[in-house]
Amino acid sequence: MTEEKKDKKNPETEIVKDEKNNSLPEDKKIEATLTDEADEFDSADDDLFSDDDLKNENKNEIEDLPEEIKQKLEKNKQARSKKKLIKKKKKKENIKIKSGHAYINATYNNTIISLADKSGNIISWASAGMAGFKGAKKATPYAAQIITKIAVLKAREEYGLEEVKVFVAGVGTGREAAIRALNANGLEIASIKDVTGVPHNGCRPKKPRRV
Repeated sequence: MTEEKKDKKNPETEIVKDEKNNSLPEDKKIEATLTDEADEFDSADDDLFSDDDLKNENKNEIEDLPEEIKQKLEKNKQARSKKKLIKKKKKKENIKIKSGHAYINATYNNTIISLADKSGNIISWASAGMAGFKGAKKATPYAAQIITKIAVLKAREEYGLEEVKVFVAGVGTGREAAIRALNANGLEIASIKDVTGVPHNGCRPKKPRRV
Protein backbone atom coordinates (compact mmCIF):
# COMPACT_ATOMS: atom_id res chain seq x y z
CA MET A 1 0.00 0.00 0.00
CA THR A 2 2.77 2.43 0.88
CA GLU A 3 4.57 1.80 -2.41
CA GLU A 4 1.37 2.48 -4.36
CA LYS A 5 0.93 5.79 -2.52
CA LYS A 6 4.49 6.80 -3.32
CA ASP A 7 3.95 5.98 -7.00
CA LYS A 8 0.91 8.24 -7.17
CA LYS A 9 1.86 11.78 -8.17
CA ASN A 10 0.19 14.89 -6.82
CA PRO A 11 -0.49 17.52 -9.50
CA GLU A 12 0.31 20.27 -6.95
CA THR A 13 3.78 18.92 -6.21
CA GLU A 14 4.44 18.67 -9.93
CA ILE A 15 3.60 22.38 -10.38
CA VAL A 16 6.03 23.32 -7.60
CA LYS A 17 8.79 21.26 -9.22
CA ASP A 18 8.03 22.87 -12.56
CA GLU A 19 8.37 26.34 -11.04
CA LYS A 20 11.75 25.47 -9.52
CA ASN A 21 13.00 24.06 -12.79
CA ASN A 22 11.56 27.04 -14.79
CA SER A 23 9.59 24.56 -16.91
CA LEU A 24 6.05 25.94 -16.45
CA PRO A 25 3.38 25.42 -19.09
CA GLU A 26 2.80 28.26 -21.55
CA ASP A 27 -0.43 29.56 -19.92
CA LYS A 28 1.22 29.91 -16.50
CA LYS A 29 4.33 31.52 -18.01
CA ILE A 30 2.11 34.24 -19.55
CA GLU A 31 0.36 34.84 -16.19
CA ALA A 32 3.71 35.17 -14.39
CA THR A 33 5.03 37.69 -16.93
CA LEU A 34 1.82 39.74 -16.68
CA THR A 35 2.07 39.95 -12.86
CA ASP A 36 5.75 41.00 -13.08
CA GLU A 37 4.88 43.75 -15.59
CA ALA A 38 2.05 44.99 -13.35
CA ASP A 39 4.40 45.22 -10.35
CA GLU A 40 6.96 47.16 -12.41
CA PHE A 41 4.22 49.56 -13.62
CA ASP A 42 3.03 50.21 -10.05
CA SER A 43 6.56 50.94 -8.83
CA ALA A 44 7.16 53.33 -11.75
CA ASP A 45 3.80 55.00 -11.06
CA ASP A 46 4.79 55.63 -7.44
CA ASP A 47 8.06 57.24 -8.58
CA LEU A 48 6.22 59.57 -10.96
CA PHE A 49 3.89 60.98 -8.30
CA SER A 50 6.33 61.16 -5.38
CA ASP A 51 6.07 64.57 -3.67
CA ASP A 52 9.50 66.16 -4.30
CA ASP A 53 8.38 69.66 -3.31
CA LEU A 54 7.87 68.68 0.35
CA LYS A 55 11.44 67.31 0.61
CA ASN A 56 13.04 70.49 -0.76
CA GLU A 57 11.96 72.73 2.14
CA ASN A 58 14.59 74.63 4.08
CA LYS A 59 15.02 72.57 7.27
CA ASN A 60 17.06 75.14 9.18
CA GLU A 61 14.33 77.78 9.02
CA ILE A 62 11.51 75.34 9.86
CA GLU A 63 13.37 74.04 12.93
CA ASP A 64 13.07 77.50 14.51
CA LEU A 65 9.29 77.11 14.82
CA PRO A 66 7.73 75.65 18.02
CA GLU A 67 7.09 71.89 18.19
CA GLU A 68 3.29 72.16 18.27
CA ILE A 69 3.26 74.20 15.07
CA LYS A 70 5.75 71.79 13.42
CA GLN A 71 3.43 68.85 14.14
CA LYS A 72 0.45 70.76 12.76
CA LEU A 73 2.33 71.61 9.54
CA GLU A 74 3.53 68.00 9.12
CA LYS A 75 -0.07 66.74 9.37
CA ASN A 76 -1.12 69.23 6.69
CA LYS A 77 1.74 68.08 4.43
CA GLN A 78 0.79 64.41 4.82
CA ALA A 79 -2.84 65.21 3.97
CA ARG A 80 -1.76 67.13 0.86
CA SER A 81 0.57 64.35 -0.29
CA LYS A 82 -2.27 61.79 0.01
CA LYS A 83 -4.57 64.00 -2.06
CA LYS A 84 -1.88 64.43 -4.73
CA LEU A 85 -1.36 60.66 -5.00
CA ILE A 86 -5.10 60.09 -5.37
CA LYS A 87 -5.72 62.80 -7.96
CA LYS A 88 -2.45 62.24 -9.88
CA LYS A 89 -2.38 65.77 -11.31
CA LYS A 90 0.37 67.00 -13.57
CA LYS A 91 3.02 69.12 -11.87
CA LYS A 92 2.73 72.86 -12.46
CA GLU A 93 5.51 74.73 -14.19
CA ASN A 94 7.83 76.67 -11.89
CA ILE A 95 6.83 80.32 -12.30
CA LYS A 96 9.21 82.90 -10.80
CA ILE A 97 7.59 85.96 -9.19
CA LYS A 98 10.18 88.42 -7.83
CA SER A 99 7.82 91.21 -6.74
CA GLY A 100 4.28 91.02 -5.40
CA HIS A 101 1.78 92.22 -2.81
CA ALA A 102 1.35 91.30 0.87
CA TYR A 103 -2.14 91.66 2.38
CA ILE A 104 -2.39 91.73 6.19
CA ASN A 105 -5.84 91.52 7.77
CA ALA A 106 -5.44 92.13 11.52
CA THR A 107 -8.64 92.04 13.58
CA TYR A 108 -9.28 91.78 17.30
CA ASN A 109 -9.86 88.02 16.97
CA ASN A 110 -7.47 86.81 14.25
CA THR A 111 -4.62 87.70 11.88
CA ILE A 112 -4.57 86.53 8.24
CA ILE A 113 -1.67 87.09 5.83
CA SER A 114 -1.78 86.41 2.10
CA LEU A 115 0.98 86.93 -0.48
CA ALA A 116 0.00 87.53 -4.11
CA ASP A 117 1.51 88.52 -7.43
CA LYS A 118 0.91 91.94 -8.99
CA SER A 119 -2.34 90.86 -10.65
CA GLY A 120 -3.78 89.60 -7.32
CA ASN A 121 -3.34 85.82 -7.70
CA ILE A 122 -2.62 84.31 -4.28
CA ILE A 123 0.77 82.56 -4.00
CA SER A 124 0.70 81.59 -0.32
CA TRP A 125 -1.32 82.42 2.76
CA ALA A 126 -1.40 81.66 6.47
CA SER A 127 -3.67 82.31 9.42
CA ALA A 128 -3.28 81.98 13.17
CA GLY A 129 -5.84 79.15 13.26
CA MET A 130 -3.89 77.19 10.63
CA ALA A 131 -0.75 77.41 12.77
CA GLY A 132 -2.58 75.89 15.76
CA PHE A 133 -3.42 78.98 17.84
CA LYS A 134 -6.79 79.04 19.57
CA GLY A 135 -8.98 81.65 21.25
CA ALA A 136 -7.42 84.94 22.30
CA LYS A 137 -3.91 83.77 21.25
CA LYS A 138 -4.85 84.11 17.57
CA ALA A 139 -4.72 87.92 17.72
CA THR A 140 -1.32 88.16 19.47
CA PRO A 141 1.83 89.63 17.86
CA TYR A 142 3.63 86.28 18.41
CA ALA A 143 1.06 84.47 16.28
CA ALA A 144 1.47 87.13 13.57
CA GLN A 145 5.26 86.58 13.48
CA ILE A 146 4.90 82.82 13.05
CA ILE A 147 2.24 82.90 10.34
CA THR A 148 4.24 85.46 8.33
CA LYS A 149 7.24 83.13 8.51
CA ILE A 150 5.14 80.20 7.22
CA ALA A 151 3.71 82.24 4.33
CA VAL A 152 7.06 83.78 3.34
CA LEU A 153 8.90 80.42 3.38
CA LYS A 154 6.42 78.91 0.92
CA ALA A 155 6.46 81.97 -1.38
CA ARG A 156 10.27 82.17 -1.47
CA GLU A 157 10.83 78.45 -2.11
CA GLU A 158 8.15 77.85 -4.74
CA TYR A 159 8.07 81.21 -6.54
CA GLY A 160 11.27 83.07 -5.54
CA LEU A 161 9.50 86.11 -4.08
CA GLU A 162 11.89 88.92 -3.10
CA GLU A 163 9.99 92.23 -2.87
CA VAL A 164 6.46 93.13 -1.70
CA LYS A 165 4.14 96.09 -1.33
CA VAL A 166 2.28 95.79 1.98
CA PHE A 167 -1.44 96.56 2.38
CA VAL A 168 -2.65 96.54 6.00
CA ALA A 169 -6.32 96.35 7.01
CA GLY A 170 -7.73 96.29 10.52
CA VAL A 171 -6.68 97.58 13.94
CA GLY A 172 -5.53 94.33 15.58
CA THR A 173 -2.39 93.96 17.68
CA GLY A 174 -0.64 91.76 15.08
CA ARG A 175 -0.35 94.33 12.29
CA GLU A 176 3.03 95.83 13.25
CA ALA A 177 4.53 92.45 14.18
CA ALA A 178 3.50 91.04 10.80
CA ILE A 179 5.17 93.90 8.88
CA ARG A 180 8.40 93.51 10.85
CA ALA A 181 8.35 89.72 10.34
CA LEU A 182 8.09 90.20 6.55
CA ASN A 183 11.33 92.20 6.60
CA ALA A 184 13.01 89.81 9.06
CA ASN A 185 12.33 86.77 6.83
CA GLY A 186 14.15 88.16 3.79
CA LEU A 187 11.52 90.18 1.88
CA GLU A 188 12.19 93.78 0.82
CA ILE A 189 9.26 96.10 1.64
CA ALA A 190 8.75 98.63 -1.16
CA SER A 191 5.80 100.45 0.42
CA ILE A 192 3.27 100.20 3.26
CA LYS A 193 -0.33 101.34 2.80
CA ASP A 194 -3.17 101.33 5.32
CA VAL A 195 -6.43 100.26 3.65
CA THR A 196 -8.60 100.04 6.78
CA GLY A 197 -12.20 101.00 6.10
CA VAL A 198 -13.22 104.35 7.62
CA PRO A 199 -16.83 105.65 7.79
CA HIS A 200 -17.19 108.88 5.77
CA ASN A 201 -19.93 110.63 7.77
CA GLY A 202 -20.21 108.47 10.87
CA CYS A 203 -23.25 106.60 12.13
CA ARG A 204 -26.78 107.92 11.92
CA PRO A 205 -27.57 109.94 15.10
CA LYS A 206 -30.31 108.92 17.50
CA LYS A 207 -33.78 110.41 17.27
CA PRO A 208 -34.45 113.22 19.75
CA ARG A 209 -35.97 112.00 22.99
CA ARG A 210 -39.66 112.78 23.36
CA VAL A 211 -40.79 113.64 26.88
